[in-house]
Amino acid sequence: MKGETIKVIRYLPTGDVDPSGAPLTKVDTETVDDVLVAPGAQANATDSIRPQGVTVAFTCYLPRSYEYRSLKGAFLRIDGHDYEVIGDPHPYDGGLTPTRWNLQVEVKDEEG
Repeated sequence: MKGETIKVIRYLPTGDVDPSGAPLTKVDTETVDDVLVAPGAQANATDSIRPQGVTVAFTCYLPRSYEYRSLKGAFLRIDGHDYEVIGDPHPYDGGLTPTRWNLQVEVKDEEG
């Protein structure tokens, strides 16, 4: 199996604020090669605020070669589109892990 190249996007606070008092951020982008991207099932969003919304999810498997940093609040750019990381995934630890991928990351995108 061979994965594809994606980008991990993080918005990091700078400690400064804009004139309206909103915190400023800087963009931290890193490229990750050999990521397996598995399309997830589409499901209708059911909350009343977004009755026409659709959630699109992928499960991505990052390789052991990825130098782990927390993905909480990050986005994965897949084929030029940003998907929000769900939760704070951690690499598989210990035991028999025969593949070269050890970090399972679920991502979502809500439209509507």
